[in-house]
Amino acid sequence: MLGYFILRTLAPRSRALHAVTPAEPDVPLRVCFGEHFFSLIRGKRIIDYGCGEGRQCVEMAQRGAARVVGIDINEQWLANGRRLAQRAGVADRCAFVRSTSEPADLIISKDAFEHYPDPPATLRDMARLLKPGGRLLIAFGPPWLHPHGGHLFSIFPWAHLLFSERALLRWRADFKADGATRFAEVEGGLNQMTLARFEQLIAQSPFTATHFDTVPIKGLPFLRFWLFREFGSALICCHLVLQTML
Repeated sequence: MLGYFILRTLAPRSRALHAVTPAEPDVPLRVCFGEHFFSLIRGKRIIDYGCGEGRQCVEMAQRGAARVVGIDINEQWLANGRRLAQRAGVADRCAFVRSTSEPADLIISKDAFEHYPDPPATLRDMARLLKPGGRLLIAFGPPWLHPHGGHLFSIFPWAHLLFSERALLRWRADFKADGATRFAEVEGGLNQMTLARFEQLIAQSPFTATHFDTVPIKGLPFLRFWLFREFGSALICCHLVLQTML
């Protein structure tokens, strides 16, 4: 397979193990969701949908949230979140679980929407968990058509688009032995979420956007224009409410 041999030459196993993709910055919550985010969560019940290792759950509890439930499918990350909450003294206000039936005043999804295996079902579940008058805040990126939208597979800009899924997964198998053969099967999963697909999902969901913004690649503000947004958006941020509340 020609694509695989090119990839193996460009990023051999020894290099891929240490630096297969440019580091993505951990964007602060208030940058994603607005300067008044921590005022908004004070005294509220929060769900962090796709909480990862729990750092932002702990931060929200420390900043005044009454209750924070972190949801993730990775048990190791959930266990790490519990340890972080214990060390920070907020374990009584934090829970880390695979699913919940607790209603929330506010649901956040940060750096997770491009990983959900079934985004429409996820949005329906979020709608089920949200209290009347509550809000859903989503921030994720980069989307799939961004130069590094392939995450691990973006060993150079747009590599994930130039090479086939089969070639990229065979290359990954040189240093990952989990047997993944599709983007959706890698750790964390990649659903190839584009900006256009995300906008369509929101339009077909129980939610309506009250705020929708795209943050362009740093130093290139012209990429905010609609003609370039799909390829030049580094971060997508939106605030949503249930349609029945409008």
